[in-house]
Amino acid sequence: MSTFWIVLVVLAVAALCFVLARRRALSAVDGDQRHLHSRPNYYGFSAALWAAGPALIVLALWLALQPLVVDRSVRPLVLEEDRNAALVMSDVTRLAGGIDRAIAMGGLTAQEARGLTADGLRDRLSDFGTALASEVSPGVLEAAQRYRTIEGRGALLRSILTIGLAVGLGAFALWRVAPGFRARTSVERAILGALIAAACVAIGTTIGIVLSLIFNTIKFFGLYPAADFLFGTTWAPSFGGGSSLGILPLLWGTLYISLIALLVAVPIGLLAAIYLSEYAHRTVRAWAKPMLEVLAGIPTIVYGLFALLTVGPLLMDVFGPGGALGVRWMGGGTSVMTAGLVMGIMLIPFVSSLSDDIINAVPQSMRDGSLGLGATQSETVKQVILPAALPGIVGAVLLAASRAIGETMIVVLGAGAAARLDLNPFEAMTTVTAKIVSQLTGDADFSSPEALVAFALGMTLFVITLILNVFALWIVRRYREQYE
Repeated sequence: MSTFWIVLVVLAVAALCFVLARRRALSAVDGDQRHLHSRPNYYGFSAALWAAGPALIVLALWLALQPLVVDRSVRPLVLEEDRNAALVMSDVTRLAGGIDRAIAMGGLTAQEARGLTADGLRDRLSDFGTALASEVSPGVLEAAQRYRTIEGRGALLRSILTIGLAVGLGAFALWRVAPGFRARTSVERAILGALIAAACVAIGTTIGIVLSLIFNTIKFFGLYPAADFLFGTTWAPSFGGGSSLGILPLLWGTLYISLIALLVAVPIGLLAAIYLSEYAHRTVRAWAKPMLEVLAGIPTIVYGLFALLTVGPLLMDVFGPGGALGVRWMGGGTSVMTAGLVMGIMLIPFVSSLSDDIINAVPQSMRDGSLGLGATQSETVKQVILPAALPGIVGAVLLAASRAIGETMIVVLGAGAAARLDLNPFEAMTTVTAKIVSQLTGDADFSSPEALVAFALGMTLFVITLILNVFALWIVRRYREQYE
């Protein structure tokens, strides 16, 4: 039975337990809810959670662990192959899937599949869309047969265990239904456990990402000097050896483009937020704010194409050779200015929407007190509202900065791929994120410093964003104490 049908059966059992538990609770008190400890629905939810919760947890753990068990059981059969073990295992899984597909389509029986030779099986499977990268050796065929056997047994045991657990725990939950049973407490504890589990998943994912970056960064620094990486001014990777992997040109390009983007986004976004929250009429606000937030829903690849096809040529017409200003500052359409301007347009909704919500959260009493003392509306905004909302505005700006530092597609299409240290904003440069993509694209050997450098670059970005968050926390705490 497939996972979809198992989940469907478990949910059906849970729904049935909900109905039966609710009915049983009401029948125990002759329909008078006043004699129940909890409302009838809580009895139903308690039974449904007992039926579905543990069963779905076991199913998720089974799906996560079964591939590891199958791989450990099958891999010893292909260790003698001359090719890479991962490629051989890929052939094994495709061969096993092809056999199952052929049997399901009626073109091959299980007994015929066991009796065919490797070459014969390869010829038969070609009719069912299973293509293998190499000849099927007897070892691969035997591994595929064992793979199918273990997968089939695992699927059967998974179905029996999951559905049996749902039925058994559902029956136990129905048996526990009684007027004095604390159903509401049981449901609330289950929900609290689910919330704690969700928080642990988020924390665990963050820890896993950080640890993967740390371990691979340490591995990289074991192959490449840390001083050359952190203080090198040349970025020239070469998978043949002799690479120069200095991060300073990439870091400079990242910060330069982000700075230009923030210089565009922060003033426009903050002024738009002030207008919408303090000056705009209700009708204007009703259509202006959604229109502004539409910019946040545009895919970044569209912004990248806009930078490449529109903004870049427009800047060339002004600052390029033969342009309107008669200067030669810009040699091509891709530049720091191109990417920064477009990225700034993309960040306007982040700054504007968040700042607008933060400004609206300032208590109305502060506005009334300022106006009552004779201050004008502009003075109230400047001297009362903005200082009170400053911690949140700083958070919005730093969120936009983190978004700018992590942007990739606009940089790839609008800023170019040149890693250089230059003050001219009309020159092509690149960023850390763009080089992470380029270093991990293609057949990268993950034991080489040229591939592992991507993790060191990611670790650098992580440290930068961590510093920004610490600074934002300091600002928030300082001004929150002042205005609370």
